[in-house]
Amino acid sequence: MNDCIFCKIIAGEIPSRKKYEDDEIVIFEDIEPKAKIHLLCVPKDHFAYLTELDERRSALLGKTFSKIASFAPSFGLEKGYRLIVNQGDDAGQTVKHLHIHMMGGQELPF
Repeated sequence: MNDCIFCKIIAGEIPSRKKYEDDEIVIFEDIEPKAKIHLLCVPKDHFAYLTELDERRSALLGKTFSKIASFAPSFGLEKGYRLIVNQGDDAGQTVKHLHIHMMGGQELPF
């Protein structure tokens, strides 16, 4: 998508502080962190909502969650972390490209 900030980060048009990247996902630091450690895990396939999942995208999200679990300790999240997926305006989804917030590095309030 031409106007999607995450697609521009994936394409290298906008710099980011990447922590991990492969052919299907990228993980980078949030520019407005809400926790000591706040990363965004973004599938490279552009879609905004869980309602857009098909078999391929479901498999991609499964891989994404496996990567999050395997890399969390190396990101400083060995004591725990919170995952958040905002869906729609009422939930605060400001970028309409599905992404998973990884937050931790401190005790988080509920």
